Amino acid sequence: MKLVIQVVDRAKVEVDSRITGQIGKGYLVLVGVGQDDTKSDVEVLAKKLIGLRIFEDSNGKTNLSLADIDGEILSVSQFTLYADCSHGRRPSFIYAGAPDLANELYEYFNEVLESLYPKPVQKGIFGADMKVSLVNNGPFTIILDSKDFKK
Repeated sequence: MKLVIQVVDRAKVEVDSRITGQIGKGYLVLVGVGQDDTKSDVEVLAKKLIGLRIFEDSNGKTNLSLADIDGEILSVSQFTLYADCSHGRRPSFIYAGAPDLANELYEYFNEVLESLYPKPVQKGIFGADMKVSLVNNGPFTIILDSKDFKK
């Protein structure tokens, strides 16, 4: 599983000109599910995400967590995080999880986040053509990959 975490002042996702998720200050999280991902991968990354201290404190140091700033989460599925561009010019997506697995683990990821964090997770719609807009703060972007946490 791969997460691209962007610190934002605000973000929203629209499907067919309808807002499906919208937040103020917090994380816009792009979520990619790989073909070998499991619920264990989801749990590890969700816990890591919630615990990150990447918001600035009063001294300008990245020392505050999402909870410390009373932030919000917008979660958007994005299978293209598994694009393989190593051959030719057209990306291959053979390492992305099959749609049924990806949807199941994406929904589970959102459930785990909601069990770890007191605010509801705002979401896109899995598999939809989404329009995502954001005001990135920093910019500050972190990439987490579950393979980096396996022993």
